[in-house]
Amino acid sequence: MLSGLYLTLEAQFVAAVQVLVYAGAIMVLVIFVIMLLNLGREKALNEKVNLRSVLGTIIGAVFAIQVVIVLVARPTERLQLAPNAVAIGTTESIGTSLFTTYLFPFEAISLLLLAALIGSVILAKRHVEN
Repeated sequence: MLSGLYLTLEAQFVAAVQVLVYAGAIMVLVIFVIMLLNLGREKALNEKVNLRSVLGTIIGAVFAIQVVIVLVARPTERLQLAPNAVAIGTTESIGTSLFTTYLFPFEAISLLLLAALIGSVILAKRHVEN
């Protein structure tokens, strides 16, 4: 959704990075969940109709209807972008602002992500007895 908004603002690079970052985050989350699960104890899955499945179906149908409405709807007027909107989403402008104005927050986030990675590896590490 957010990457679509970036595309409407003509920031193609930011939209592509948005998709890649969130897809990678979801993949890492799934991998860590699989690693941390104890797959030795499996229970038989019983498929029953319950409130959650009915509510999920209703919410999914409402979401599908909203997507169709958005795709079919026609815009009422053309919105004008700022004159420098094309230059804002380029890799040059992003790199310049990232490594000049936002250098300290960039490095702080990189250290925070490194600490989270080390912590998750320590938590996921299994002790093997000899």
